[in-house]
Order: sequence, then C-alpha cells, then structure tokens
Amino acid sequence: MMHGVTNPDAGLVVWDVDGTLIPADLRWLRRAVARTYALAESAVVFPTAKVHGYTDESIVIDTAIASGIDERAAEAGVACFPDHLAHVMEQGREELARDQPAYPGAKETIRALHDAGFVQTVLTGNLRSAAEIKLATTGLDDYIDWSIGGFGSDARDRFDLPDVIRRRYADVLGRPLDPDKTVVIGDAANDIACARHAGFRVIAVTHRVTRDELAQHGPDAILDRLSAPDVVAAVSRLTGKD
Repeated sequence: MMHGVTNPDAGLVVWDVDGTLIPADLRWLRRAVARTYALAESAVVFPTAKVHGYTDESIVIDTAIASGIDERAAEAGVACFPDHLAHVMEQGREELARDQPAYPGAKETIRALHDAGFVQTVLTGNLRSAAEIKLATTGLDDYIDWSIGGFGSDARDRFDLPDVIRRRYADVLGRPLDPDKTVVIGDAANDIACARHAGFRVIAVTHRVTRDELAQHGPDAILDRLSAPDVVAAVSRLTGKD
C-alpha cells in the first residue's frame, strides 16, 4: 500500500526484498517445490548457483532438475507452482513474522524515504503474491507502490524486470522514468548487475556479502546496515536531490 503524497521529481527507490529488507529464507520455495513436484521436502536440492538474486521461476526449474525431475516435467510444473507457494506462505505467516523479521532500520528507512518525497517500489525475483505477503507480514508494505513494481511473476529473467518498471511507471505516473533518478537498493551481485544493465544507480547493503566482495561489482554506494539517515543521504546524493 502507499500513503500520503510523494514527489516523482525527487526520484524512485527500487527495493530488493530477500536479503535487503528481510533475511532470505528458502523454506517457502522448498515447501512449494516439494508440493509442485510431489517430492519430500528432504529431497529438494537447490542448485549451488543461481539462487540469490534470481527469479523464483528460474530457481524452481533449476531446483526441480537438481532434485531429479526431468527437464520437461520441471517446466510443466511451473504453472501450478504459484498456487502452491501462495498456500504455503499463507499457512506460514506467523512463522514468517517470527523467523524473518524486517532487518533493523528497514521500516524507519522506508518511512524516511517517503517523508523525503521519494516514490518507492520493489524489483524482486519473488512472485508478486509472495512479495506482498512478505512485506505485509513484516510491516514493510506502507509507502510501497506495488502498481509500478517488477516481480518474478512478470518475467523469468531478472534483467527484464527494469523494463517492466519503466512501462508501469510511465503508465501510472504519466511521465517517463529517469534512470539517473532511479536507485536500486539490494544486497547481491546480481542486484548490482541488474541495476547497471538498466542504467540505474545502485546501493548495496552488506547483509549477506562483505563490503570487499560487493565492491568488486562496482555499486555507487555500500552501506553496512539500513540506517534511515545514511540511506536517505546516499539516495539524495545519487539522484541529485542534495
């Protein structure tokens, strides 16, 4: 949901979800994959690569294959995966709130960016339904404009999602998106690469990866935590709002 008035001239902040706003946890994908392909949860094997920073559908395909499902059956199962994922996440709301609480400072940072006039949305590999449940359950959905976001349910390749946001932003706000005033906040190398591919600015947070590792991928700024003053200052600098 989104409350109050924001100023498109200030710029757009695009949040990653898992590992940036809340801790990443593969239990929901594990449970949904198990149900989708009639596997025991203990038999679900995630690939060693292509998990963090990728879309749910691409992860599901690779995980099904790594778990012994043939490629055609893996692809066929994708159609029913969203229903299974929505069901396990609805069932697990209390568990999610307990085990994946928002990172310290996340809620305050979202509020501070809103107060500074920035429009905010998400670019995430999550299906939209999963992203909505995660942010609503952890109290982070205020001031997020879902109508202009890019989700794993929009495209299987994460690098296609910035264009989804561009189109929706133009449709909803009636003006073209300015990449120089668009800042992605993420935590993984693929978040940085995706932002760079789109021509967006990017801030990386060291929730899961060290500062030195993130620096190798060339983000515009690296922050050790979600401190509202630090994030607002960094976003303002990158968008020229200072």
